[in-house]
Amino acid sequence: MDPKLSLLLVICMLTGITANKYDEFTYNGFKRSELYLDGIAEITPNGLLRLTNTTRSQRGHAFHKVPLHLKNSSDGNVYSFSTCFVFAILPEYPDVAGDGLAFVLSPNMELPGALPKQFLGLFNSTNNGNSANHVLAIELDTILNIDFGDINNNHVGIDVNGLRSINAATASYFIENIGEFKNLSLISGEPMQVWVDYSNLEKKLNVTISPMSVPKPSHPLLSSFMNLSSVILDTMYIGFSASTGSSVPSNYVLGWSFKMNGQAGALNLSSLPSLPSKKHGRKLASLIIWLSLGVVVFITITAFSIAYIIRRKARYAEVLEEWELEHRTHRFSYKELFKATKGFREQNLLGVGGFGRVYKGELPTSKTEIAVKTISHGSKQGMREVVGEIASNSQLRHRNLVQLLGYSRRRGELLVVYEFMSNGSLDKFLYDTSKPTTLCWSQRQNIIRGVASGLLYLHEELEQIVVHRDIKASNVLLDGEMNGKLGDFGLSRLYDHGSDAQITHVVGTFGYIAPELTKTGRATTRTDVFAFGVFILEVVCGRRPIMQQESPDLHLVDGVWRSWRSGVILEVADARLEGDYNPKDVELILKIGLLCSHPAPAARPTMRQVMQLLDGDLSLPEIPKDGRGEELEES
Repeated sequence: MDPKLSLLLVICMLTGITANKYDEFTYNGFKRSELYLDGIAEITPNGLLRLTNTTRSQRGHAFHKVPLHLKNSSDGNVYSFSTCFVFAILPEYPDVAGDGLAFVLSPNMELPGALPKQFLGLFNSTNNGNSANHVLAIELDTILNIDFGDINNNHVGIDVNGLRSINAATASYFIENIGEFKNLSLISGEPMQVWVDYSNLEKKLNVTISPMSVPKPSHPLLSSFMNLSSVILDTMYIGFSASTGSSVPSNYVLGWSFKMNGQAGALNLSSLPSLPSKKHGRKLASLIIWLSLGVVVFITITAFSIAYIIRRKARYAEVLEEWELEHRTHRFSYKELFKATKGFREQNLLGVGGFGRVYKGELPTSKTEIAVKTISHGSKQGMREVVGEIASNSQLRHRNLVQLLGYSRRRGELLVVYEFMSNGSLDKFLYDTSKPTTLCWSQRQNIIRGVASGLLYLHEELEQIVVHRDIKASNVLLDGEMNGKLGDFGLSRLYDHGSDAQITHVVGTFGYIAPELTKTGRATTRTDVFAFGVFILEVVCGRRPIMQQESPDLHLVDGVWRSWRSGVILEVADARLEGDYNPKDVELILKIGLLCSHPAPAARPTMRQVMQLLDGDLSLPEIPKDGRGEELEES
């Protein structure tokens, strides 16, 4: 750096005076030389800042290269500042959210140790929430993460040193003429403008958002009184951070302005670079060529083209009816899935179950790995109900639920598309002798806790209760890090909190069905808890719910109860663990399994109580030797 420039910066820092040359800027589009880029962030040829691309589990950072002196050295107060930027999130699939992005003030540009996925490239599980981070972020979040207390999967939040927002609201903007806020979809793919303004005098931070074409609303979406002096250091970097997870949206920034001790300059919206378009018009030259062709040649080519299309469409013929439009769920074309699975060839077959065959596939354009389940269904009304359930379940967002991406229909066949889980189903690791590795105790604990967390989300953390109705080891899938995710929502049903479950046919898998279900026909959260209890015992014991005939007890639950009454409950633990575990931990989880699979529904805990028992936040009640436990108090 030029010595005179360095001297000027030092004088400014010592006197608490900021030089306009260094405390404001405006970018109507970007150049590579203007920003510090990290991770997968890049500048496109037309000047877009692209923070993330279609690469999974990655992060992207972009910072203004020159650090800003944000504090008055005389009194230690943070200067007022204002920034404005235009962003857009283009999802991989319509209405399928991925991880969002954040505007960030940080002491450094590298954000060392920051992780992708839910951490937005800002923090990790160790430093999230640590006051030593000195990070202020405005998150534009499109994932509901219960660990961070998110309000929904489409919100704006103010974050200080961690991803648990101190203030958050559903993405929306104030409409002047009606005096109300109107909701925005952050994953609409449309450009939106954000203003972040901090007043040193009022010690107040405002965040305002609107569609790019709408002027800055008079009412901010978020307004928080906060003194940033303890968060902001003397010198900070400002920029953006984003990350990808299982879904890979493209996060773009089109323009950006910043000013200290004043209002950020307005962006020249008409000169901002254009976002990528999925629509491609015909070129003028092609149009001219076609118009120049003779009528006879045109008719001949058209006739051959129509005949070819008819033959080709016959192969990929599919049905789209009016009632499907109301569900607003992503529908894949049959042709797309046919190519993804290489024609549903046997080499791509992952497994065969009671509801159909499952194939591995790779979407041709995005190279996303998927699992496709084929289901034959002859009833039109039944097909409508199944698609309705798919529409409902596709909105579920939880790290321990297999993400349902969409569906396709062709004649009497329904195809359901899920995210691909590289390690397959849990039952293969428990019972397949050809598997070279045995699940260790910590992995089994983690899987049990993950499935419990997913069930808590289904039962209590949604607007409607979701009853899964088919919890078992073969419906728990493992990702590349051996994290358990509950899948196969083919039997799930939704109903409102406080309402009674409808009487239905008894469905599920023998060995996991609660005794009252065979009498009443009502699937409830309590019947899910029973199946989860059997699942716990299955994972710990490494044995199927219905054991071999030579066993003293036909049912696994009965065998564990017998061992508990005899005072030798640890003997039921999987022998392949070779005793490599904490006996107290194994005994606790076995008792939780017995409690969940109690024959009396009222004696079973809720999934929230199960999580509290697993976390040690709730004492396990005494389980009498006769198997009649007391009820837990609601906490």
